[in-house]
Amino acid sequence: MNEETLNLLKQLAHGIAIQFGPKCEVVVHDLRGEDAEHSIVAIENGHVTHRKVGDGPSMAVLEALCGNSENLHTDGSYLTKTKEGRLLKSTTIYIRDNKQQIVGLFSLNFDITELILANNAIDQLISITSKKEEASSIPHNVTELLQELIDESVRQIGKPVPLMTREDKIQAIKFLNDHGALLITKAGDKISKYFGISKYTLYSYIDSGNDDNLPV
Repeated sequence: MNEETLNLLKQLAHGIAIQFGPKCEVVVHDLRGEDAEHSIVAIENGHVTHRKVGDGPSMAVLEALCGNSENLHTDGSYLTKTKEGRLLKSTTIYIRDNKQQIVGLFSLNFDITELILANNAIDQLISITSKKEEASSIPHNVTELLQELIDESVRQIGKPVPLMTREDKIQAIKFLNDHGALLITKAGDKISKYFGISKYTLYSYIDSGNDDNLPV
């Protein structure tokens, strides 16, 4: 790896470490040196893996040295871990010369141990036991609540009102009655108008919906 490339990678490593903070280790390996066992020529936040300049090599380095460079490409967002068991999100970028030979590696290792713990805690708070996949909205007033109940009754039937049979409408109104929609002031007027029936028919449908022998 020539001096110009090395200096550029060192600057990039420093900038990335500043951007992402002390949990992000950035490592530059030079594979053109005489001593491949000491491939690290630059490192930022080496405390993440307890490494320093002169250390090495990693598994990625060994793979690059095996001669199968044509099959090696940037490997992003894979998990690694330290000797202490801390989990790292890692990315390895292979640096190639004009002949496409691998001359170095640029690696990022971000310690996500605390983030995983936080994610597990958050997941326990936001996980749901209901099988409903759609989130229910919170109405601002009873008018919105009534409309949501009506909309849900239509979804339960699975067809728009103009295509509903008498039995469909009875089932929809039974749903509304069972969920307390008729307890809302003047709900009968709105429901009757929505389903295109009279209030007398509405209450006859409610009575029909309470009949266990109702055809479905």
